Amino acid sequence: MTVEDVSIPARRIDATRYLLRPRQLRESMALSGQPSLRNSALAGLQAALTALIALPLVHLSPWPHLIGFASLGSLVALFGRFAPRGGRSRIVLQCALWQTAGVLAMSVAAWSGVADIVQLLLLAMASGLFFFVVATGRFGLPGALIFVFAAGAPMGHAVPGEEVMERALATAAVALLAWLVCSATERFRHKADGEGGFPAEPLRPASHRIAAALRIAFGSAVAALAAHALGAPHPAWAVLGAMAVMQGTHLHISMNRALQRTLGTVAGAILVWLILQQAPSVWTVIALLAVLQFATEMIIGSNYGLGQVLVTPMALLMSYLAAPHAAGMAMVPERVLDTLLGAGIGIVLAVLCSTLDDRQYLLRRHAGPPVA
Repeated sequence: MTVEDVSIPARRIDATRYLLRPRQLRESMALSGQPSLRNSALAGLQAALTALIALPLVHLSPWPHLIGFASLGSLVALFGRFAPRGGRSRIVLQCALWQTAGVLAMSVAAWSGVADIVQLLLLAMASGLFFFVVATGRFGLPGALIFVFAAGAPMGHAVPGEEVMERALATAAVALLAWLVCSATERFRHKADGEGGFPAEPLRPASHRIAAALRIAFGSAVAALAAHALGAPHPAWAVLGAMAVMQGTHLHISMNRALQRTLGTVAGAILVWLILQQAPSVWTVIALLAVLQFATEMIIGSNYGLGQVLVTPMALLMSYLAAPHAAGMAMVPERVLDTLLGAGIGIVLAVLCSTLDDRQYLLRRHAGPPVA
């Protein structure tokens, strides 16, 4: 701690005042440059291509009810876009394993008849575990939220034992297809070699990663229990909102994520409401998912909030694809309310669980010129 730090008020209430300043809102709306638009576009294209190949085949197969889980497998193509030469194949395969493990574990929990509240606590624990795995494995964007989203998909009513394995196999098969698509198109990726490498977060000590994972698991559990107590039909969405905020490396990033996720979700909810009003067919939904996947990766690196405008309809359309009769227009306001709840709890807990260094970093940052 420097001499200047001693004179800076760094109480939690002081950090809260700084986070609520108009400057924070302006920063959350700013656009930033992307390390490689080419790689982001390629990752989106690879995920979209995987979906366009796999989802029609699943829909026409004897197991069309698995199409929602098949769509989850395509998302592993998004990982490792900035990996060094030769490293992406390993990352995508590991992500395929974790994506499948999340679906399998929560499907087993639902099949065994575990109470909903216990499933929510398991999902909260999984959010901390997945954060640690992603940080340790340095999987990069889009981060642990993808795995938590996949793990939350099987939650709900018990299913026959054979369907548990079918869900896992559908996810794994399409994830393997995503790996093949990425391997076949690897030559188009801009490789990170030597001095031309992409910027990356340094690997923090294991103790720091464990502490962050425990905070995320705790925050996710609080959000899940609050949503459950309020009778939310999809409390797993509150877990995603809390986790997205709490995994920020600094308080100002957490606040930006809270603002961006909230505003982006509201705009995205309006978009998906307009789409669902048309009662789209399965083929239309598949095409929309591919377009949204590619478009999301083109813009989310510039502003997370803009990305949420497309992520929200993509997530809800996946739910609609999995259960078109159960997942209807009611999902739209539910998604907004659960996101507001989760993001709100996430930022409150991020401040409450912050260290003195976290708060002093925030205050020093606000003492300087605005960051574009």
